[in-house]
Parts: sequence; C-alpha cells; structure tokens
Amino acid sequence: MKNKFLAIILFILLFFSVAQAQEVALTLDQAIAIGLRDNREVLMRAEEVKKAKAKIDQANAALFPSLTFTGGYTNTHGLSPKNLGLTTTQTSVRQALFQGGRIINTILYTRDGLEVSRAVLDKAKLETAFNISKAFYTLLLARESAALNKGILENTRMHLDYLLARQKNGQASDSEILNIKDSLANVEKAYEAAVNQAESAQVLLKSILYLDEKISLLPQAEFKYEPQDIAYDESLIKAMSTRPEIRQYEAQIKANQKAIEIAKADSRPQIYGSWEYYSRSSYSAIASGGTITGASSGSGKGWNDYSTLGFVFTWPVFDGWAAKAKVDQAITDLKQARLLKEKTVKDVASEVKNTYLELKTALSRLKAAETGLLNYRNSLSVATAQKQSGIASTLDWDDAKLRYDVADFNKKQAVYDYLIAKANFDKATGGV
Repeated sequence: MKNKFLAIILFILLFFSVAQAQEVALTLDQAIAIGLRDNREVLMRAEEVKKAKAKIDQANAALFPSLTFTGGYTNTHGLSPKNLGLTTTQTSVRQALFQGGRIINTILYTRDGLEVSRAVLDKAKLETAFNISKAFYTLLLARESAALNKGILENTRMHLDYLLARQKNGQASDSEILNIKDSLANVEKAYEAAVNQAESAQVLLKSILYLDEKISLLPQAEFKYEPQDIAYDESLIKAMSTRPEIRQYEAQIKANQKAIEIAKADSRPQIYGSWEYYSRSSYSAIASGGTITGASSGSGKGWNDYSTLGFVFTWPVFDGWAAKAKVDQAITDLKQARLLKEKTVKDVASEVKNTYLELKTALSRLKAAETGLLNYRNSLSVATAQKQSGIASTLDWDDAKLRYDVADFNKKQAVYDYLIAKANFDKATGGV
C-alpha cells in the first residue's frame, strides 16, 4: 500500500514534466489522485472546510476579554489667549460573564458546521472518484471498440478483395460485390463513430481531471474483475453510517438545535465585567474673561487620570417579540433538517438496493459473456489447426479470429458494466 501511494505521488510530481508528450500513460489510481487534487468542486469544498475552522476560532474569541484603547488630541482656538493642545486616552477591558448560553452554543454550532462542511467535502470526493472511474473505463472501452471496428474494417476489405478476385474468374456476381461494398461503407461509418467516441471519452476524462487539451491520455488497465460476496443487509448498515449526506444532516440537526438556544439568548440577561482607565491633559482653570488664572504664580499643564471597575447587567425585557420570531425560525430550520435527513435515509436505502440489483444483473451478464467467449475460443483453436493443416484458408481463420475478437469485446463490455455497477454500489454505500 505504501509503495502504491509513493508511486501515485511520484506520478503527480512528474506528470506535468511530460505534459507536452503526445500520449501520457495513466492508471486509474493516478487519475483519481489527480482529480482529488485538482478538481474544482473538491477544491471549493475544501475551502469551505477551512472557512468553517475559521468560524470556530471566531466563536472561541468570545471566551477571552476584549481590550480596547482610544486616544485623541484636541487643539483649542479662541478658548484662551493661547492655543492649547489637550490629550485624552481611554483603555477598556471587557469580559462577558454571562450571555444566556450564547457563547457556548455558538461554539458548538460552529463545530457542527465544520462537520457539515467535512461531510459535503467527502460527498464531493466520492462523486468525483466515481465520475473519474466511469470516464476512465469508458475511455478504455472506447479504445477497445475502435480497435475492434478497425479489425472488422480490415476483414471486410479482405472479403471485398477476395470477391473481386473471384469476379475476375466469373465466380462472383455483381450483386455480391455491391453487397460487400455496402457492408464496407457501413463498417467504415461504424469505425469512424467508434473513433469519435474514443475522442469524446478523452475530452470527458481530461475535463474532469482539468488537464490540458493537448495531452492524449493512454489508460493503463485491463478489463478484469474479482467477484465478491456482498451481503445486502451489511451494505445497507454501512451506508447508513458512512454516507456523507446522512452525516451532513445529522450534523445540521445538531447545529440547528444550538441555533435555537442562540436565538433564545436574545431574551435572556447578559452580564459583563469591565475595567476602564481614563487620562487627559489639563491646564490651570480658564477664567470667564479668557485669561489663564494663576499664570503669574507658575500654574501650567497637568495630567489627570482615573480608573473604574464594575459590572454591566442588561435584560431585554421587551423587544417587540423579535427574539421569539428568531426562535420560531430556528425551530422551523430544525424541523426541515430532520425531514431532509428522513428523506435522505430513504433515498440512500433505495439507491443501495437499486445499485445492488444492478451489480447482480451485471454479474449475470458477465458470466454469460464468459461462456460465449469459451465457445468462440474453441472455434478459433479449430480454425488455427485447420489453417496449419492447409484445410482452412487465411480468410477463414481471420473470420474465426474476428468472431473471437467480437466475443472478447462483448466480455470486456460486460466487465465494464460490472465495474461501473460496482463503483456505483461502492459510492452508494459510502465508499470502499
């Protein structure tokens, strides 16, 4: 596991150094690692988590006293024969002692908000990983389809050449030539469509990974699967405990419960403790005639200061029922969150059931495709032996090989359906 993780990290570091290459090999794990690192939806949700952490720090600030300093300078004109400059300062320390439960509930509210943000981030990661897996295997299957259609095209051309050669000897009619040419045109059209599908799959995967359009991705994987015994009941229990959407609404319910207490605090008493220090410069008493008394006796500028220590008690006795309206809104938000959780639980249960059935169906189709492949593999072995013995022609062998390739592609498509169904089931149960 450690070596696998290091390989992914090394790939990410070296990826853009070869970005100008014509084709870049990419495994599914590497694609998921790049997507979780660069996908904009994941990055935005990660920023929401950072914001939620900052809100916790902001709420915790209410536990500490506040310190405020105010200073001022005033220059008087016309109050006395001489312009005088007066300096004043005020230093205040204020500590909330009781706020009706607002502080602790606000802190708990922001912590629940962090859990909501984390759940939303996990949901974005699950969906991104699933979308990458689906796009990755779609590209892989599209390339296989293009290769198969190319083989069909080459085989059809061989049949056309064979019929043209027989026509020269009078052994093939014009209608046979027209039919094979019509088939060739259809095969060419199918091949072009397969190539375009592969290109579209390229664009989709690069779009999810936010890669440069000039890069051509070469998916490194095989259509293999490991059948697993999956217990539906256990999977459902796992989904109920790990699905991000359920965790999100569970945290939201807790947050809304704290929001009710925060709203109730608006109608409760509040107590603050405060200490304040005042200082100002002063001059000798200014007489009503506009002269400074005592100037001849040496009076001049002085400094006065004092401090206060006390408590402030406030109680909003009547606010026009504003606090009650806030409480009612918070209660409504709580009811909505509970309803959303109930709906989400039912939706998740339905999703798990549907994806479980889709997985079983895909596995059944896969077994049928494997049986068909065995039959065509046996036919190819017979054709190979006949060709080596000179009984069958190269074209006969190529026909058998093409039938085997079609059966092999059908199996790969069945494996693709199984892998997508498995990835969808894993997403429904909250991830592997």
